[in-house]
Amino acid sequence: MEAKSLLELAFNACDSKRAEDIIGINVANVTGITDYFVICEGNSDRQVQAIARNVKEEALKAGIEVQRLEGFNEARWILVDLGDVVVHVFHHEERDYYNLEKLYRDQEIIVYEPEQV
Repeated sequence: MEAKSLLELAFNACDSKRAEDIIGINVANVTGITDYFVICEGNSDRQVQAIARNVKEEALKAGIEVQRLEGFNEARWILVDLGDVVVHVFHHEERDYYNLEKLYRDQEIIVYEPEQV
């Protein structure tokens, strides 16, 4: 699957579990490990886990191997590594604290816009 298609899959998987403030960052020029970061947040441990679980399940349905899933039990910052896309699911406070958006502010930011039905 192309990186852009995988990015859309991750966006939609996060959105379907009501993740908030979903963005993508094109990090292909600054990191050799992935093309995009997806960053989103949830308001509770259970929601953060549900978002990460859904990203994993949707990737597996699409035939994408989940290379790593970190932080699931703590549910404060869960990383889902899909290869060309790495999804960071934060609890609200942790997102503010780590502020990955600021670290990569010079890179292309892609704001997720859900399709209106």
